[in-house]
Amino acid sequence: MNYSIIFYMIGWILNIEAGFLLLPCLTALIYGEKEGLSFVAVLLICLLIGIPLVLKKPQNKVFYLREGFVSTSLSWIVLSCMGALPFLLSGAISNPIDALFETVSGFTTTGASILSEVEQLPRCVLFWRSFTHWIGGMGVLVFLLILLPMSGGSHMNLMKAESPGPSVSRLAPKVKTTARVLYLIYFFLTALLVGLLVLGGMPLFDSLVHAFGTAGTGGFSIKNDSIAGYNTYLQVVITVFMVLFGINFNAYFFLLLKKFRQAFDIEEVRTYLSIILIAILIITFNISGLFPDFGHAFQQAAFQVASIITTTGFATTDFNAWPQVSRTILVILMFIGACAGSTGGGIKVSRLILLVKSVAKELQLTLHPRSIKKIQIDGKSVEHEVIRSTNVFLVVYIMVFTVSLLLISFDNLDMVTNFTAVAATINNIGPGLELVGPSGNFAMFSGFSKLVLIFDMLAGRLELFPLLLLFSKNTWKKF
Repeated sequence: MNYSIIFYMIGWILNIEAGFLLLPCLTALIYGEKEGLSFVAVLLICLLIGIPLVLKKPQNKVFYLREGFVSTSLSWIVLSCMGALPFLLSGAISNPIDALFETVSGFTTTGASILSEVEQLPRCVLFWRSFTHWIGGMGVLVFLLILLPMSGGSHMNLMKAESPGPSVSRLAPKVKTTARVLYLIYFFLTALLVGLLVLGGMPLFDSLVHAFGTAGTGGFSIKNDSIAGYNTYLQVVITVFMVLFGINFNAYFFLLLKKFRQAFDIEEVRTYLSIILIAILIITFNISGLFPDFGHAFQQAAFQVASIITTTGFATTDFNAWPQVSRTILVILMFIGACAGSTGGGIKVSRLILLVKSVAKELQLTLHPRSIKKIQIDGKSVEHEVIRSTNVFLVVYIMVFTVSLLLISFDNLDMVTNFTAVAATINNIGPGLELVGPSGNFAMFSGFSKLVLIFDMLAGRLELFPLLLLFSKNTWKKF
């Protein structure tokens, strides 16, 4: 284990977080809020720890997948712990576990909250709360790849550890260039969304924080009723962009290269859009009696389907009161999630495609044992290693989900609340059903249960294995 490079990486993470903290400081200055001093204090703490760690440069800057996983997990933990301090120092959240829960929920783009009256918070706190979504959406270590010179397969090992999905591919010959392209696409789409929201009459501050939540597919709003209080145009714009940020960013890269056929011929993207369309149509017919007309029902169904499958978590209505068919579809969408290589969470559409094709292959082998059939996606054969890792991921996912459900059940809350709370956190969605529905929050859980759900949020964002490896003694052995 190359410990020096891990501490070096953590130092850079703290320095970058200090840079990000300048924005809420500026927000506090603009609105004349004394709570901005809390962000200044945390900024200085980050620099006091981060600068010495960076100045002590490691002799060996090459690190492998093990160091990549450990660096990623520890960086997200440190990032979250430091990010929670402004909530505590400003008095916005007095309980340390609650502050950590809110911050982890922000960085992991989950959007689950323990707050019931967000409109009472200072603007600088609200800005930081939503900005954590934007930071965590693409991944802070992906941003770090643009800055750090490293050798060997270090760049790719970092990207594999942090990027969502069963496999990670280069968009350009160099991984650093790939990271730069990803962030340029991310920034452009975010800026475009801000512009469209402002054009629709949303105030600039509101537009920024809701764009952060949409881009990162996080879902923190600055309104108690989430997006419900905004006009239909704004809701439609956010609906469209939630879907866009849930698409594999490879498609946008092909569009930039004017390879339109390749962009629209990605099987995962086609499946993702098909699932969305089918879910919207079924739910629209199911809830049509709850709204004045079919168009209104369609718009509300489209918003909630986009919000749940992309794991954003915004709400325009209390879908907890919808019929059972609609609620069941939304719970299923929680598990499906968005595309790999997007800012969305969940199991990912690509994994589901692989699992379905694996089942079809096994059925064929049962009937024709000597037949040879390779699983293909987009006309390319999928390596056995990818199939194996997908199967193992699903097993580990079920195990973590089951244990988490058991642990939080000691709070004696109802089964639907517990089940959807775990589903909402491990899939990085935000709202669930019953007590954790759109009109509720996670405040009623005990401190222990909140720690379990914090683990689930981190595990879900990091695709389970990077975080679980921290608990393996073999990870820390020197070979």
